[in-house]
Amino acid sequence: MKFKILVLLIILGAISCGTNTQIVGAWTSDDLPPGNPYEKVFIAAITPNTNVQNAVENNLASAARERGIEASTSATTFAKSFTKSNQPSKTEILDKVRAENADAIFTVTLLDKESETRYVPGSTYYSPMSYGGYYGSFYSYYNTVYPMTYDPGYYKTDKIYFIESNLYDANTEELIWSAQSKTVNPSNIDSFARDYTQAMIDELIKDGVLKK
Repeated sequence: MKFKILVLLIILGAISCGTNTQIVGAWTSDDLPPGNPYEKVFIAAITPNTNVQNAVENNLASAARERGIEASTSATTFAKSFTKSNQPSKTEILDKVRAENADAIFTVTLLDKESETRYVPGSTYYSPMSYGGYYGSFYSYYNTVYPMTYDPGYYKTDKIYFIESNLYDANTEELIWSAQSKTVNPSNIDSFARDYTQAMIDELIKDGVLKK
């Protein structure tokens, strides 16, 4: 019985931790063409961290290709990642995008990062057991049962990342779609990129920007 409960808790924990990215707000332009209006998208994760840039851009590009949309990334188009000290001009960016024959631009930007400490309360539980053994005295009973029935609380620090994702029309340069999301306690870059990409695809479909 205890083994079954433990397995169930592990499964529930895995399910609850499966999606760490949530959409907190989204906007779609009234000028969005119907259907899947774009054939090729240029993807740019604006970050000095090349590992994050590659993971996010590659996951988004793969998701686009799975839906029949061609994709190119800033990591393969520009020699260096986007930083304040190494920021291409608007003309340079648009020239590169149009040279790739992209008709849409998808940008990813980290807006803010927070650390939030919270108290996770302890819990008590009852597990029926057979008589005998530790029932010889009060202390033997207390000393045996107490650790089994009380789980002390603890403090946990959550790391929260707020990200803005924008979709632009490459020809008009107009914003077509925008979403802000938050990701809590990403375990690593790859899992974050996969989770973030899935959240974006789901929201794009929900908002009518992508077909299912």
